[in-house]
Amino acid sequence: MINTSINTLDIQCANNISKVRGFTLTEMLVVIMILSLLLMITQIHIFSMLRRNNFKSQVQLLISTMQSAATSASQSDRRYEFIVDISEQSFLLREITSLDLSEVLEEEIIFNEKLSKNCRVIYVEFDDGDFTYDGRAKFRAGHSGWAFGGKIVLIDENGQPYSIVVNRLNRIITLKEGDYKLLTPVPKDAVRI
Repeated sequence: MINTSINTLDIQCANNISKVRGFTLTEMLVVIMILSLLLMITQIHIFSMLRRNNFKSQVQLLISTMQSAATSASQSDRRYEFIVDISEQSFLLREITSLDLSEVLEEEIIFNEKLSKNCRVIYVEFDDGDFTYDGRAKFRAGHSGWAFGGKIVLIDENGQPYSIVVNRLNRIITLKEGDYKLLTPVPKDAVRI
């Protein structure tokens, strides 16, 4: 009799253990599914944040490169040229060392960067009314400031336009949301009322 009750107890314990193991496995699968879902949501948010930051970081790089050229030119007798190549979707900064401004010598290049798909140049407008939608647009900085002011219009990955505005009077470069309307100078022969 004792032997039978011990066998019955062993069977009941074995059944309880297998039930506990099955329940633990189910719990573990649910926890893994929840964690993988949370991880996937976090990845989506991180990647979208990185894409937004990628646009912002490239725009900041454009602005800081131009600003450093203007600052360096104002504190020395050096001249710099900031070239935006719309066809190649790139930009470069060079120190002008020769009288031939049409040719960029390799030793003159200070910085050269290609833009990503998240940051695209659409067009460049100068404050004298000239536009360019392809090719190269050049901003030259010397001791007295920028030779021309203007704007560089970019779009982000969502197609939202932004304008980098180059002010030739105070050497300040700013970022404006949208396609910023430039203030154009009044012609000397215009009649004022």
